[in-house]
Amino acid sequence: MTPFDLDGRTALVTGSTRGLGLELARALAGAGARVAINGRDAAATELVAASIDGAVAASFDVADEQAVTAGIERLGRVDVLVNNAGITIRGPLDAMALVDWQRVLDVNLTSAFLVARAVVPGMLAREQGKIVNVGSIMSELARPGVAAYAAAKGGIKMLTRSMCAEWGARGIQANGIAPGYFRTDLTMPLQQDAQFDGWVRARVPAGRWGEAGDLGGAVVFLASAASDYVNGQMLIVDGGLSATV
Repeated sequence: MTPFDLDGRTALVTGSTRGLGLELARALAGAGARVAINGRDAAATELVAASIDGAVAASFDVADEQAVTAGIERLGRVDVLVNNAGITIRGPLDAMALVDWQRVLDVNLTSAFLVARAVVPGMLAREQGKIVNVGSIMSELARPGVAAYAAAKGGIKMLTRSMCAEWGARGIQANGIAPGYFRTDLTMPLQQDAQFDGWVRARVPAGRWGEAGDLGGAVVFLASAASDYVNGQMLIVDGGLSATV
C-alpha cells in the first residue's frame, strides 16, 4: 500500500452526479475507494453509480435533515466524506430575496453540517476519518453578484476549522479544497461572457480555466493517509490566481 491508497474505504461525495463532484468521485474510485454517489435525482444517481466500478447510489437531499439521517443509515459506514453539493443564485445583494439567500446557504453550508453530523459518530467510534469540504476561491475573496455564495463558502472555511478543533484529537482530519475558476455548470454564464473569460485567462498565471480533473490529486491527498498530519486547512486550487496581483 502507498500513503495515497484508498482500498477498503468508503467515500461519500455529495452532489456527485455531475460536474466537479463527479470528477472527485472518479478520482477517489481510481485510488481504490468504494464511492457512494449522491444526488436528489434517484435515477441519475443510479446511472452515475453504475458507470463507476464498485460505486453505490446514495440518493437523498443533503439540505433536508430527515433525508440525510435516513440516507446515512441506509449507506452505513463512511470513511471519507466529501461535502461538495452546491448551488449559486446570482444577483445584486440589495435585491436578493430571503428565500434565495436561505436556499444558497442551506445547500452550500448547512448541508455540510448536516451530513458531517450524521457521519461523524462512526468516525469517532473508530477514531479515524477524513472530511473534505469543498469551498471556493470565494472562501477568501469576493466579487459582485454572488454574495450568498461567498458567505456560504466563507462559512465552509470556518466550519472546516471548527471540525478540526472539535474532532482532531479523536483521529479525524477535516480539510477543504478551494477551487478557483473552473469550467462547471455553475460558471457557464461567466464562461460565455467574453469579457470575463478574457479576464480569467489573463489574470490566472496558468492562463486558463480549471478543468474538473485538476482537483483529483487534491481530493485523493486529503482523503488518504498521506494527509494524516494535515488538519483544518483549505487547499486552494486556482492556477495561482490568489497568489498574484
